[in-house]
Amino acid sequence: MKAVPVHLHRFSEILLDLLYPRQCAHCGREPDAGPFLCWECLSDVHYVQAPFCECCGDPVPGHIDHRYRCVFCSRNPPHFDGARSAVRYQGAIGTGLRSIKYHGATWLLPDMSRLLSACVRTHYDLLPVEAVCYVPLHAVKERERGFNQAERLARVLAAERDWPVVRGLRRIKDHGSQTRLTAKQRAANVAGVFEVANVNAVKGKCLLLVDDVMTTGATVNECARILKKAGAASVYAVTVARG
Repeated sequence: MKAVPVHLHRFSEILLDLLYPRQCAHCGREPDAGPFLCWECLSDVHYVQAPFCECCGDPVPGHIDHRYRCVFCSRNPPHFDGARSAVRYQGAIGTGLRSIKYHGATWLLPDMSRLLSACVRTHYDLLPVEAVCYVPLHAVKERERGFNQAERLARVLAAERDWPVVRGLRRIKDHGSQTRLTAKQRAANVAGVFEVANVNAVKGKCLLLVDDVMTTGATVNECARILKKAGAASVYAVTVARG
């Protein structure tokens, strides 16, 4: 099957915009052609910038002119080798990610993918990634939702870099929502939730682990623990947003 020429794809976008004018997912205004989040809302996005923990990537206020590791990572060294996020989980990005996850707004995934890709270029451009994996959903939840947003993001990112995508993990328990849990409760809640899906796909490899949001890091840390237990050489996490 031949690919659709770029000019025809662009024409179809313009035609659809005329028939069904798009609205910004956050403010409701009509955005510029291209993204589904308007430039006004995107201009208010808070990007994760230095200074931040060299390990988990959690930003801190003030000025730090040396390598910094947060108290949590110092006291409880995580299993992942690094974690980075593009933006804070608030404003238009928070609205967009919640719309994808809870309302099936998959048309917002390209907007999120651009942020994820920029984060990788900024922090992991020289990383010798051998495969991309993603935080899985429980099979029941994925059937109900119809997709896994982390997998969709991972596949777009991998395609840009010509990296293979592997199903490194499967979720064997549904731990429910972690929104109202403390960091300690989240860590306990994800224990025993994941298992390796394909040992040969991860053994000895440098893996890039993709998810949509990182809050305390409990989920990606447990994923990294399982992947390394199966023989992964290193695991680096990347998410669109940081809670």
